[in-house]
Amino acid sequence: MRLTELALYDRPRERLARLGSSALSDAELVAIILSRGTAQENVLNLAQRLLSTFTIDRLARCSLGELESFRGIGRTKACQLLACFELAQRKKSHKSNSLRCAKDVYTYCINNISNKEQEVFLVLVLDTKNCVVACKQVTQGLLNKALVHPREVFKYAVKENANSIILVHNHPSGDPSPSEEDKRVTEQLREAGEVLGITVLDHVILGEESWYSFADEHKKL
Repeated sequence: MRLTELALYDRPRERLARLGSSALSDAELVAIILSRGTAQENVLNLAQRLLSTFTIDRLARCSLGELESFRGIGRTKACQLLACFELAQRKKSHKSNSLRCAKDVYTYCINNISNKEQEVFLVLVLDTKNCVVACKQVTQGLLNKALVHPREVFKYAVKENANSIILVHNHPSGDPSPSEEDKRVTEQLREAGEVLGITVLDHVILGEESWYSFADEHKKL
C-alpha cells in the first residue's frame, strides 16, 4: 500500500501535527525522518522493517556504511538518520554540562587548552541553569599574555543571549596563580557585564593540574 492510500489523518506527519510527536510510534517518527520510501515500499513500511532489524538504541549507533547497506536506505536517508541521532546526543550532552564549581570548569575546559604554549582565553556562555550553551575562544596571545577586550568577550555572550558567562584562560607555566593583569582584566570584564546585564560568574585560571578561581571555589555557581 502506498502511503497516499492511507486516510490523510492517519499519515505520520498529519498525526504529528494533530496529536504531537509523543503520540507517534517509533516507526512513524522514523518515517518522518526518512521522508519517503522507495518504488517498492512506502516509507512507513520501510521504517517498520528498519526497526524490526535494529532496535532504536542499535540504530542510533549505526555507521553510515551500515545504514547505506540496508535495502531502501541510501546515502540521503542514512545521513538524515545520523544527523537526527547526533542532535539527540548533543542535546543529552548539553544537559549534562551544568557547571557548579571551578572544578567543573577545569574538567570541562582542560582538554581544549592543555599543553598550549601560549595563553588561550575562553568564554563559556551559560543559560539560566548554568549549562554551557557555547564555548568560544576569544584570543590566543603571547607566551605569557593574552590580550582580551570586553567587546570580543561579550560579542559571543550577546549573540547567544547568555544569562551569564565564565571566563577561562590557561597559564602555560603550569602555575595558575593570578597576575596583577589577570585581576585587572577580571574586574574590567565584571564591570562590563554589569552594564550589559550579563553576570560574570567566575574567572578560572587553569594550570597544569590545578586551577585558580576568582569566585569562592567551594561556592555553588
